[in-house]
Amino acid sequence: MKELKHLILNPHFIYMMNMHTRNQYLKEVRKEYLKSSKYHKNKILDEAEKRTNLERKYLMKKLRPMSNLDRIETIKRARNVTYDGHVKEALARCWKIFDYPCGQRLKPLLETETDRLRQIKELVCSDTTASKLKVICPRTIDEKLKHTKEVERLKKKYHKKVHPLLYQKIPVRVFAEQDRGSVGNIQIDCIEHCGASASGEFVNTLSTTDIATGWWEGAGIMGRGKERTQQAISQARGRYPFLWKEVHSDNGTEFINWHLYNWCMDEKLDFSRSRPYKKNDNCLVEQKNWTHVKKFVGYLRYDTDAELLILNDLYCTELRLFKNFFQPVIKLISKERVGGRIVRKYDMAKTPYARVMELSETSEKTKQELRHIYESLNPALLKREIDRKLNLLYKAYQAKQHSLLKVEPRKKLIPAKVSFLITQPRCVSVS
Repeated sequence: MKELKHLILNPHFIYMMNMHTRNQYLKEVRKEYLKSSKYHKNKILDEAEKRTNLERKYLMKKLRPMSNLDRIETIKRARNVTYDGHVKEALARCWKIFDYPCGQRLKPLLETETDRLRQIKELVCSDTTASKLKVICPRTIDEKLKHTKEVERLKKKYHKKVHPLLYQKIPVRVFAEQDRGSVGNIQIDCIEHCGASASGEFVNTLSTTDIATGWWEGAGIMGRGKERTQQAISQARGRYPFLWKEVHSDNGTEFINWHLYNWCMDEKLDFSRSRPYKKNDNCLVEQKNWTHVKKFVGYLRYDTDAELLILNDLYCTELRLFKNFFQPVIKLISKERVGGRIVRKYDMAKTPYARVMELSETSEKTKQELRHIYESLNPALLKREIDRKLNLLYKAYQAKQHSLLKVEPRKKLIPAKVSFLITQPRCVSVS
């Protein structure tokens, strides 16, 4: 008691108080508080408020008779843990073995398969842990696996990136930062012709387009290997009437690899990429993917050399001539928001050939060669030849399907649920 009075008289007593000391002080104050008149109670409350730094109303509650100051502190006993860390570890092992089922689906498996897993030494645990695994309820299973599930989810979300150093070397450029005034800035993309299934090896179309003129070139490749992709890019580059300055691609591994990066550095070509999951950074070639490729060849699966040969023949001759010399392109000049709508302004529709001829960067020799090609072309004949080759492509696909049906007559090649995705190329009968 003497020590308590000594502490109270200490000017730094308020800073030395903890909860236990404060309650001892209030118990002593309460003896005098309950005997005092209203006037003296106000004085006592003023002093206690200053000493304890507590609110006045809270002090009045604590100084009442039978308040929480008289509560006897009891030590709470921890509940007995039935399913300890050993059970959690064994439960997580079983959960991964059976392909991450929920508690209701894992419960019957634990009852029947725990002993078997121990016998084949896929699960190492004690007899006590095994007996607990057999009686654990589904709700407790989900509760005990909550942390493990969160860890697995984070592993999938933050997976290690492919070639992180290479991705840092290649700069990211949005469409607004790309040079739209001078020729030679090329956007490239890869289009899959896999049909309803992406398994195995199939034909892909490399699509390339110039930002300034809209000139398009395509090439077919089997698979998406880095060497084949680089060779297809070299072939498409050789058919352009002007020199390349920059290559802009998406983040696919068929483009972002050391083989293509070193080739661009050797050819003195700038190499940039889009932001992940932002197709608008590569918007011009994405438009061409539909108008120049999918609209013609359809959504069938092409995975034979005969189909690849027909596609390359089409891309290298008639289709490129028809699209570049006789299909006008409209370019966006400006875009601004006016009130609640966006106003876009476009220039006059011109073919890529006309735009190349208007450029001062194009040499006179190139213009003469392009003019000579243009004068020798017949758009109606080109159109008929394109349709004829598309018919050949579809016949090659049908022949492949018939040969597969002969080998496996009972196998259903196209599931009913995805049959709406399978459309044949745009074909017309050609006499």
